[in-house]
Amino acid sequence: MGIQRPKTSEEEHVVLQFRPRRPARTPEQRPSANAANAGSPDQADHPSRHRPARDQDDFLHRMLANAAAFAFTIALIAVGLWLAMSIADLRTP
Repeated sequence: MGIQRPKTSEEEHVVLQFRPRRPARTPEQRPSANAANAGSPDQADHPSRHRPARDQDDFLHRMLANAAAFAFTIALIAVGLWLAMSIADLRTP
């Protein structure tokens, strides 16, 4: 199917049809040659066969990053409260 472009003049407005993209397949969703050649269907469908070992490392890294972000947020809240209390103390005669 070829691309059809309407002939329009500069004075006309063109409404384009929005077509959402299909989500990209992750490596886990793609059919692999190993799954097709597996001996039994139970082994081919087992999730641990399709999941690379680096997922565990990514999970650990993500959890450490979340913990660091949480600690940073708590520190910012503490500094903000201290600053607000200090400014409030300066205003009272």
